[in-house]
Amino acid sequence: MVPRTKTRSFFSVRPEGQSGRSGFHPFHFLKITFRSASWISRMVNILWPLVPAAIAVKYTVNRHHNELAIFVLSYLAMIPCANLIGFAGGMLAKKVPHVLGVLLETTLGSIVEIVLFMVLISREPTDKVDYIQVIQAAILGSILATMLLCLGLCFIAGGIKRDEQSFSEAVSEAGSGLLLTAGVGLAIPTVFKSSLKGSIPAPSLDQKTIDISRSMAVLLIVAYLVYVFFQARTHHGIYDAIFEQDTQNDDDKHKDDLQSKLTFVECVIALIISITLVTFISISLVEQIPYLVEERHVSDAFVGLILIPLVEKAAEHLTAVDEAYDNQMNFALSHVLGATLQTALFNGPLVVLVGWGLGKPMSLSFEVFDLAMLILAILTVGNFLRDQKSNYLEGFLCVTVYVGIAVAAGYFPSPHDRVPGTTASTSGVDAGGGGGEQH
Repeated sequence: MVPRTKTRSFFSVRPEGQSGRSGFHPFHFLKITFRSASWISRMVNILWPLVPAAIAVKYTVNRHHNELAIFVLSYLAMIPCANLIGFAGGMLAKKVPHVLGVLLETTLGSIVEIVLFMVLISREPTDKVDYIQVIQAAILGSILATMLLCLGLCFIAGGIKRDEQSFSEAVSEAGSGLLLTAGVGLAIPTVFKSSLKGSIPAPSLDQKTIDISRSMAVLLIVAYLVYVFFQARTHHGIYDAIFEQDTQNDDDKHKDDLQSKLTFVECVIALIISITLVTFISISLVEQIPYLVEERHVSDAFVGLILIPLVEKAAEHLTAVDEAYDNQMNFALSHVLGATLQTALFNGPLVVLVGWGLGKPMSLSFEVFDLAMLILAILTVGNFLRDQKSNYLEGFLCVTVYVGIAVAAGYFPSPHDRVPGTTASTSGVDAGGGGGEQH
């Protein structure tokens, strides 16, 4: 009887995740998903009609004269799909222990990013668009968007109803330390190439940089797995207690308890539908990048650093901001730091290894501008997290820094627009390390 009791306890659904139903009920499924988890998510669900519109425009309209319409529709259609992934992931997370739930929700929220990266790495470069450089910018842009914009909005949302919020040292200390470690790991290939540029033949330097990037990718993924093991196994008791207290602090706990829940089957169906839609729409979105760069003169840096990260991280941003508003700052901070670390330690390195398998010269050698902004942002955020307190002023400052970076990225020229011999790039577009030999 003892082993049976342990098994039942391990697989039991937490009370806040129980739906009282089983199987799939279409009416309840549609009703619950449209109501979503918060008023922000409900506002996003208004965009659902754009999903079939984006698909219809892609396959029925002359693409050569409607590229902008296809891009805009696809871009906006990604938001409700990402929101559904976040909502279904959140419902599924409530059915499992707190720590596993946070990790599961963060992982599912990153699916949009992984799909976009895989679509981008599979495409061949054009005369004016180096998709590898777009991915490199998107990796750092995703980190910056989550770490500055999302965290800033969380601080602002939480500061609307209270003077300041506090969060656990265990969450902030581990997160900020890992962020700095990830930043150093991502910087190594860039610093290596920058240090030796002009000292050894460019082809040799490019290959060495790619080899170092692949080694760093493996090391960063191992670091991420150790972090997950640390949080989910050896120290899960600490985090469980923190998240349990946050659950009790939830301002909307009484509403959440009364809210209808999806069944396990409905969660899985919602994830399958949303991930399938995200994949199709991602392909459509990526196909329009050459048009943006060549016809609309939008720089590669702005596309990768700003446009792509904003849409791929929509689910995590909405979830974290809603949690901060409801006084669940540890949950919000865990989602922000978890999503940031997953990009830096797993998603980015993963695309390097996938590129290796596809024979693509994908490296972690970034633009100096992008990397400098990343390191400065990590130091800024680490300073804000040091006292385990937040307020709307700190949030406003984080958002201000992000907007400043976005403005600079808008003026940052694409590789083909630069004067030969004057570029400060180390990403390889001028010497081949990041795929530039394809030009």
